[in-house]
Amino acid sequence: MAKMTSQPQSFSQGLFSEDTVKTAAFGAKASTADGRTYRYCKAGATALVAGKVYDGPASVANHKNVTVAAAAAIGATSITVTLGATAATANQYADGVIVINDEAGQGFTYGIKSHPAADASAALVLTLHEDESVQEALTTSSQASLVANRYNGVIIHASAETGIPVGVAIKDITAASYGWVQTGGPVSCLSDATVGTIGSSVAASASTDGACTIGDGILAPIGYADQLMVSTEYNPITLTIDS
Repeated sequence: MAKMTSQPQSFSQGLFSEDTVKTAAFGAKASTADGRTYRYCKAGATALVAGKVYDGPASVANHKNVTVAAAAAIGATSITVTLGATAATANQYADGVIVINDEAGQGFTYGIKSHPAADASAALVLTLHEDESVQEALTTSSQASLVANRYNGVIIHASAETGIPVGVAIKDITAASYGWVQTGGPVSCLSDATVGTIGSSVAASASTDGACTIGDGILAPIGYADQLMVSTEYNPITLTIDS
């Protein structure tokens, strides 16, 4: 098992600061005394903008259902896979997981601590988190899927969805830098619709990048309207992503 933590935790990086060095686990949860909640993240290739909705990184099809390249005994602290036709950057899956989806070891999930870069169709060695090791031996017939931590490289919520909403930026953060996005409680958020009913469901927009809109039961819900909302303005909503 990975080391487990519980609230409260303390963090060296403040809510309205950014850093070029990672100081906490991706997805680490922080909260303020008034109940607002936040998750620690890394900005993707484009800078974050305050008040806009962000998604986790897009899934990589060629990193799913890949083969285990070398047998791993019970107690092994690393797993080697052979990637499909897409390269992996260093630590692309840090604080993410590897899911054993078929053959020996299937049904187990392991946390990834780190890994080097690897070329397309090459072997990738994944180091597991401390206190976490292979529980059922893997063979070269085993198949696995790599799942990135959804806070490792957050991207603007696009009108054509590629991921799930993970939070709203509370400050501008430089591309590839580290900081916080808000996941629960009241926040300023760009809207692309006028909402005339307080308490209306709010979802990530399917027409304006980074905006929220009126919930329709199909779009990904992120919260509800605190006040009457005006289109193209940054309105107060209450986030429920972490509820």
